[in-house]
Amino acid sequence: MAFRARDLIILVLSVMLLGAETAPSAGQDAGRPLAPFPIATDARVGGDDGMTRFVMDFSRKVDLRAFTLADPYRVVIDLPQVTFNLPPKIGDTGRGLVKAFRFGLVMQGGSRIVLDVGKPVRIEKAFSLDAQTGQPARVVIDLAGTDRDSFMKTVSVEKPALRTGSTSAPEEQTPELRHSTGDPRPIVVIDPGHGGIDNGTVSASGVMEKQIVLDFALLLRDRLEASGKYRVVMTRTDDTFIPLGDRVRMARIRQASLFISIHADALKKGEGEAQGATIYTLSEKASDAEAARLAENENRADVIAGIDLSHESTDVADILIDLAQRETKAFSMRFAKSVAGSMRKVARMHKNPMKSAGFKVLKAPDVPSVLIELGYVSDQADLKQLVSGSWQAKTAGAIAQSVDAFFGTRVAGAGAGPSASAAPPAAVPSRAGR
Repeated sequence: MAFRARDLIILVLSVMLLGAETAPSAGQDAGRPLAPFPIATDARVGGDDGMTRFVMDFSRKVDLRAFTLADPYRVVIDLPQVTFNLPPKIGDTGRGLVKAFRFGLVMQGGSRIVLDVGKPVRIEKAFSLDAQTGQPARVVIDLAGTDRDSFMKTVSVEKPALRTGSTSAPEEQTPELRHSTGDPRPIVVIDPGHGGIDNGTVSASGVMEKQIVLDFALLLRDRLEASGKYRVVMTRTDDTFIPLGDRVRMARIRQASLFISIHADALKKGEGEAQGATIYTLSEKASDAEAARLAENENRADVIAGIDLSHESTDVADILIDLAQRETKAFSMRFAKSVAGSMRKVARMHKNPMKSAGFKVLKAPDVPSVLIELGYVSDQADLKQLVSGSWQAKTAGAIAQSVDAFFGTRVAGAGAGPSASAAPPAAVPSRAGR
């Protein structure tokens, strides 16, 4: 987000809080309530390719748990929920063994720091320090270079219990959703991309994709719910990271009739120019190089969050096989064309607005799915629209019209619906529940 007066106030208050906590008298400390969560105020990396130290400062001491992951090489630091109040782009570059680092919420009650390392490393030390007079509390990680065989042995021994953004499988969280509620309205799942530790693309002024798409998705949810025609499910409603596989399973478990993933794109400086909205459907073969680039970037979300990708369930293999279901693909394409037509009336569109690529979030074999790129945060004209409330309202309205068209005359409680040839396929139960 752009640095505004509100951000400055928060920063000043955070610094004041940090100073108050690091050097109070014993009596003052005993009587003062603590902030809801510890506040991270600074971070730094020092050292060389032989030994590197990572330090993050906090307003008070936090517990930590550190482990390593391979392919790509990463060091993951799990913390209780904290508030990250750090300078913009602080983790974009590193030093020594650490190439870059990122941080954020991975679930309610839990935060994570991920260090990208250029080669196999060994965690020499991982500890936290209490605040001392004039010094903040700290998390310290010491890394040393090692060989791949030693690194892989460490990874296999660690096997951390928590490597995803959810504490239990989606099936365990909402088992009652496998059964019919008697409500005839179709379920529409809206998926705001990214979240938590995964910021998505970021504009030059600091506006984050994860916030743009969440704001828009909530607006679209409200628009659809206000019609009374649909049951709407959000994959996230706050700044929380949700693994890609969980987003897909969420739709399948609920036997959703439609899945809409909301994103925004960006081009790096020197990669050319692009603008306008794009609607994507699933294809293992990308429609063009730009589509392939975007899918590769989006599919890295789980890696960015430090998730172990080496133990995918057999359900994933089943999904890949079921992609041959032409009916679901046909309905996805029909909805995508409708969205492109509706959005063209209110929003600027990409020169090639209909594309396809291998996005993981579109791989439910029994739920028609599309991914909508609202525009480019790297284009100033697009960015101005993306953060405009009036533009968001008009564009959400256009997508809602396409949802209405997709489901035809089906309304809440209607006894008659469209013909079987016009209605989207009924979702089959998730294989995870079989």
